Amino acid sequence: MGGKDERGREHVRVAVIGSGFGGLGAAVRLRREGITDFVVLERADSVGGTWRDNSYPGCACDVPSHLYSFSFAPNPDWPRTFSGQPAIRSYLEHVADTFGLRRHIRLNSEVRMMRWDADELCWEIETSAGHLTADVVVSATGPLSDPKMPEVPGLAEFPGKVFHSARWDHDYDLRGKRVAMIGTGASAIQIVPAIAPEVERLTLFQRTPPWVMPRTDRAITAVERWLHRQLPFTRAARRGLLWGIRELQVSAFTKRPNQLGLIESLAKANMARSIKDPALRAKLTPSYRIGCKRILLSSEYYPALARPDVDLVASGLKEIRGSVLVAADGTETEVDAIIFGTGFHVTDMPIADRVVGADGQTLADAWKDGMQALRGATAAGFPNWMTIIGPNTGLGNSSMILMIESQLNYMADYLRQLGMLGGKVALGARPSAVNRWNRQVQARMERTVWNTGGCTSWYLDAQGRNTTVWPGTTGEFRRETRSVDLAEYEVVRVREREQVPAAAAAAVEAAAAPKPPRRSRGGAVGAGAAPLPGTLPPDARASNAGGAGFADGAEGVA
Repeated sequence: MGGKDERGREHVRVAVIGSGFGGLGAAVRLRREGITDFVVLERADSVGGTWRDNSYPGCACDVPSHLYSFSFAPNPDWPRTFSGQPAIRSYLEHVADTFGLRRHIRLNSEVRMMRWDADELCWEIETSAGHLTADVVVSATGPLSDPKMPEVPGLAEFPGKVFHSARWDHDYDLRGKRVAMIGTGASAIQIVPAIAPEVERLTLFQRTPPWVMPRTDRAITAVERWLHRQLPFTRAARRGLLWGIRELQVSAFTKRPNQLGLIESLAKANMARSIKDPALRAKLTPSYRIGCKRILLSSEYYPALARPDVDLVASGLKEIRGSVLVAADGTETEVDAIIFGTGFHVTDMPIADRVVGADGQTLADAWKDGMQALRGATAAGFPNWMTIIGPNTGLGNSSMILMIESQLNYMADYLRQLGMLGGKVALGARPSAVNRWNRQVQARMERTVWNTGGCTSWYLDAQGRNTTVWPGTTGEFRRETRSVDLAEYEVVRVREREQVPAAAAAAVEAAAAPKPPRRSRGGAVGAGAAPLPGTLPPDARASNAGGAGFADGAEGVA
């Protein structure tokens, strides 16, 4: 695997950044395409991405398990309908083992900088473990990888314990402590009911109340698991049903937000069942249209808030004075520990500062007025670079794994196009194509609940534009990313090198001499084309067959 470039540096065909769902999915797809000359660069000491980092009490997925998994790696043995973090992380470890990815993964290899070399048409990559170059970079760092900590006056002087929900300190014992939970997002509504019975007193600082629907979670029975193992069509049918229901819901979010009033009534009824105090219900009732922020699922959140040892401060945290937290409304609360559930750097991903494109500009600078990428994958000025879960590929009601697999289809065809073009070549997204795609997406976004619902959410960037969510169905996105349209790209080849005068005669002589055939570094596997370096011959390509609980071949809708 791998080799050396003309300067003696380690060189690979593809470098994948990150080992969460996106990175592992990319690695599997590369092997299925016959490409083995690749590495997966992971900054941590194990795979799993956000499902490794988020290990807080109560951590679980709000998408049903049978839909929150790869179509090429179905798992008949999910323990619950909405599985917890340990089960999901175990699934990702199993994927890495089943598809033989371990030898490609480099742990403790944080990417510090990536620079495009226009002369060699490759990416120079500096990691914490060394340097390498790659023809193509697939960035799968994900939008939920870098926690966002607010700048609160006095935080540095707080004498107690402070940590973010995505960096949970398992060595700190919360029992008997006075704890403040900052934020009311998807993590907070799982943490609050999980820790409320343990702490002496829990205070929740709420800037904006979320809409919360019950989560119909239950253990999946042994009979169901047996059926899914023995009769795979039952598993496929279950997945298809879960997918279809969510596809039918999309139009209400994207075209007819007024139809969501009934869902609001159901959410209010859910609240009323647990919150009997009218004053508390008023504080917990949102003033914006349901769906404008992500609808949260929990059957334990409201009962936890009704506990006598849990307080709700319906105001954001303003400052900290010693061990006293002061809210914007003046409420003061003395605590021993602060847990921030304040989200992630989504529209300002730190990885963008570490990617330097063809014109010497960082991706962060290119996106300073808002993220935009052609079909959510490629950015103008950054040849042979693509991202998984890029701009406007997020979802408000379904499984991101569906979107990831669509982008993997696009990645695979991108590499095929490079192979068919032959030689040392790169593809750069045309600015006109990126702008056209972005205009179309933003035009569709104007009528969605995310833009018209009356809230401020993490879907919006600093300019108030929604550069995060996809304004359509997963089926639509699958069609839009089925293949690469070369008309949307510029084909870049190695520039002719200037000869120094002293070598002119030798150059002329060398040019006149017969040359051996040059091996293509990007030829497509098949008749009449040289194979890519590091590809498997057609009869030895990676199989989908694997460990227990994984079936052969693609199934389901993803």
